Amino acid sequence: MRRPVIATPRLMVDFLEATARARGTKFDIDLPYKEGEWVGAGEVLAYISGSLVHLVDLETLYLQKLGACCVAAYNAYAMCSDLPKAAFLAMDARHCAGSEMAEMMAYAAAVGSAAAKREANAVGFIGNATDATAHYFGQKLGLGTMPHALIGYAGSTLRAAEMFRETFPDEPLTALVDYFGQEVTDTLAVARRFPDLAASGKLAVRLDTHGGRYIEELDVARSYAVLEAAVPNAIRGYRTEAELRYLIGTGVSAAAVWHVRKRLDGEGFRKVKIVVSSGFTPAKCRAMSIAEAPIDVVGTGSYLPENWAETYATADIVEYDGKPLVKIGREFLMRKKSDG
Repeated sequence: MRRPVIATPRLMVDFLEATARARGTKFDIDLPYKEGEWVGAGEVLAYISGSLVHLVDLETLYLQKLGACCVAAYNAYAMCSDLPKAAFLAMDARHCAGSEMAEMMAYAAAVGSAAAKREANAVGFIGNATDATAHYFGQKLGLGTMPHALIGYAGSTLRAAEMFRETFPDEPLTALVDYFGQEVTDTLAVARRFPDLAASGKLAVRLDTHGGRYIEELDVARSYAVLEAAVPNAIRGYRTEAELRYLIGTGVSAAAVWHVRKRLDGEGFRKVKIVVSSGFTPAKCRAMSIAEAPIDVVGTGSYLPENWAETYATADIVEYDGKPLVKIGREFLMRKKSDG
C-alpha cells in the first residue's frame, strides 16, 4: 500500500484458504508482519504463492479484503491511542456498503484497538452496534444507547429515560440529551430522577449535538471561557481552524464536554458518565486529547477511511517458478535474501 497502515490480513487469508480448499489446491501465504503491527508505505503485506490458474482471478477479491481493513485499523489505533482512557463503541455499520464491508470494518476496529491496548495501554473498543460482528470485540451482542426516536415518541427526554428504565430495570441507562437542544437541562433532570443510578455509576448521558448549533448554555465566547478555566493550554497554543472547531465550535466540542462535566459535578453527580458521538474522526480525537476532554465513551464510525483512494492495495508477481522477476520499478517488492 502507498501509505503507512496496520497489518490486518486475517479476512484476506481466510478467503484465500477457503477458496483453495474449494478448488482442491493450496496457497502458500507468507505474512512479513503479524496482525496489528505497523507497516510502512510500500512494504510488502503478504507473499502469496500458488498456481497462477487458481490465483489470477482472485487478485481483485483478496485486495478488496485487505486495503480498507488496514487503513481502518490504523485509524482506530490512532483514535484509541489519543484517548486512552475512553472506551470506544463501533457504530459504523450504517455507513457501510453491505454486510461484507460491515464485517471488514468491525474486524479492522478490533485489530486497531488491540494494538492500542498493547502499545498505549488504552481501553480501546469495547463493542459495536450490531450482533453480527460483536464477536470481534469479545461480546455476544451489540451495544448501544436509546435512539432519538424513543425520545420523540415519549415526548420528553426524561419520560424516555423513565420508559427505558421501566422496560429494562436491570440495565444501565444511557440517556440521549440533545434531542430538544437542552443538553444541560435534560442531563440534570435525568440525574435527579435516578439518583441511585447516578450514585452507582450506572447512569450516562450521550451528547450527539449536530454541528449546526452550540449545546445549551454555550456560544463561542463561553466555550473559550470553559476551556480557559479547565485546560488553558488547549487554546493558548497555535491551533488550526479544524482544531479550533473541535475545541470551541458547534456540536460536540471539547468545551461542550467540559461544560456538561462541570455542571454534573456541581450538582454532585460525579459518577454520571459522558458518552459522545457525532463526527469523532481521528482528527477530532486528537483535538479532544489536547483538551483532556473528560470523555468516558466514544461512539464512532469515523475510523472508516475518509479518502478511499488511500485504501487501494496492489499486487505484483515477483517470482515465476521460483525465479525472481518483476516489473521495472517494483524491485523493492522482491523477497530479501534473508527471507529465504
